Amino acid sequence: MQLLLASSSPYRRQLLSQLKLPFVYAAPDIDESPQACETPEHYVKRLAIIKAQALRGQFPEHWIIGSDQCCLVNGKITGKPLTIERAIAQLQASSGQKVRFLTGLCVLAPDGSWQSIVEEFAVHFRQLTHEEIALYVQAEQPLDCAGSFKVEGLGIHLFERLEGRDPNTLIGLPLLALLDMLRAAGFSPLHLIQTH
Repeated sequence: MQLLLASSSPYRRQLLSQLKLPFVYAAPDIDESPQACETPEHYVKRLAIIKAQALRGQFPEHWIIGSDQCCLVNGKITGKPLTIERAIAQLQASSGQKVRFLTGLCVLAPDGSWQSIVEEFAVHFRQLTHEEIALYVQAEQPLDCAGSFKVEGLGIHLFERLEGRDPNTLIGLPLLALLDMLRAAGFSPLHLIQTH
């Protein structure tokens, strides 16, 4: 089994590496604009599928993993902040709120068939002071992260509780769902582990 991760995200690569499955990665070149009247669920699922399909021609023998994520604050999609000011504003909007993360996941087989799901995870933020937010953003610089935090880092200081099946969903690759999909495709992931 040859695996390809259709992503340039270092966070997704790091997550997939935890499974010790051999894989390569490549960045798909796609238009990530939402379509008119598209729900967030449909948006992340569609992008996960087209990311995988975009690399089919270059990697016809690979099983391709596509993934896409969005963060919903007060029901509205929130992107990566990219600036300190926007990160602070995003965290101020999230303070005391339940913030939903939706991650679309697709596994595309060499024969062109695919499995896809949307995994949800929620973060309940504490009531945060402006000082706490500013200190956090200064310390972690989460400018390339949807929601303006890194759950695998200092972001844990911001939360009251987490809600969902797989916290890896927050980082952008739901590993439990991925392993389910590989098993459904007839593979035993433990047999594929690289031991060297």
